[in-house]
Amino acid sequence: MPSIKLVTEIPGPKSIALLERRKAAVARGPFHATSVFVDRARDSLLEDVDGNHLLDFGSGIAVNNLGHCREEVVAAVSKQAQRFLHTSFNINPYEGYVALCEKLNEIVPGNFAKKSFLANSGAEAVENAIKIARHHTKRPAIVCFDHAFHGRTYMAMALTSKAQPYKHGFAPFPSDVYRAPFPYAYRWPESAHHGGGDVSSECFAALESLVMQQIGADQVAAIVLEPVLGEGGFVPAPLEFMKRLRTFCTQIGALLVVDEIQTGFGRTGSLFALNHFPGVDFDLLTLAKGMGSGMPISAVVGRQEIMDSVSEGGIGGTFGGNPLSCAAALAGIAVMETPSFLEHAVTVGKIMRQRLGVMQSRFPGWGDIRGLGPMVAIECVKDRTTKAPDKEGAMTLTRGCLRRGLVTLSCGTFGNVVRLLPPLTISTTDLNEGLDVIEATQNDALPAIHRR
Repeated sequence: MPSIKLVTEIPGPKSIALLERRKAAVARGPFHATSVFVDRARDSLLEDVDGNHLLDFGSGIAVNNLGHCREEVVAAVSKQAQRFLHTSFNINPYEGYVALCEKLNEIVPGNFAKKSFLANSGAEAVENAIKIARHHTKRPAIVCFDHAFHGRTYMAMALTSKAQPYKHGFAPFPSDVYRAPFPYAYRWPESAHHGGGDVSSECFAALESLVMQQIGADQVAAIVLEPVLGEGGFVPAPLEFMKRLRTFCTQIGALLVVDEIQTGFGRTGSLFALNHFPGVDFDLLTLAKGMGSGMPISAVVGRQEIMDSVSEGGIGGTFGGNPLSCAAALAGIAVMETPSFLEHAVTVGKIMRQRLGVMQSRFPGWGDIRGLGPMVAIECVKDRTTKAPDKEGAMTLTRGCLRRGLVTLSCGTFGNVVRLLPPLTISTTDLNEGLDVIEATQNDALPAIHRR
């Protein structure tokens, strides 16, 4: 497929016509980051129905870590499709499900016996993790964090922080869910630092007070968090906070549930984000997105004794661990385990950070550049002193990039963060071309006197 320089008109007439059909036939609820209808995709490039070629820095929301239509994955799915499509693991089990669970138990960090359960989506993994935690501990309360996103089903919505558009109008939500502050250093009140305090300590003190004073330590089944906020704005948790959280969960007998749905399978430059947090072991871990390289699949991985605490039939589902998805996941993981994959992912992250850091010095509306490895975001602000969120600035950047043929996504509690999620296999040429587009687009948004 050609480079993005061949972009003509976005959205083109065929995309516009399809958008009208979509409005007439599809429920209003599903959102679209773009109005561009895709026709083909390969590696880091998309071709729309009008023949425009675009560079993809969205990766299907961190799903296509190996790029679009990775050859090994397509071949594995095709081979499985010739054998059988579905039997339901609950009726006639098959080797692919077992093999994938074996592989997850092997590669997920943690030097302890593990077992796994497969489902269809990230939200379904979260729901099942909560079921398992409550069943194992015989306790009701779940603690989550500000800025979190854990999905759109009811328990997942209760855990999700942002009200609009995810929760508005859908109440009431499941009970016994409590929220603690996340150590979001860039937006932590400056006054809180007086007296030598630090964000990690202050957040942990608030969490401890919530558990001990408002809930009761013996009532907490699990504490759930993302090691790097996803939809909340790509904010990594500090290592010290994660260590204290692990110790605290052990002390009170609660499970630590780590949501790696967006961070897993190389997105942070390591196979799992937890590899960046030495000494922090999980009790339950949720996975999805990059796990299937484009096919729908998710998992809960956990300590053997916790996973086996649920009686037979207590968790399951008709389509969980679909044979095609298991084949895709196994083929994709085989690629991800090669040293060159993670080495290149780390290089991608270094290039992004270096170039974006240089750009930040020129663009006063970029308040923070952050993330972990190649999982990088730009927080847009109206003023670096006040840090007032600039949602319009983020929208201007994403829309401007699209007009130049680059797909980017916004996120964040205030809608003012631009997240960059290129395939981790992207060539350095395509990566730099995409970064050139970001630079040119932001430069155009500057007052004329400051443009280069």
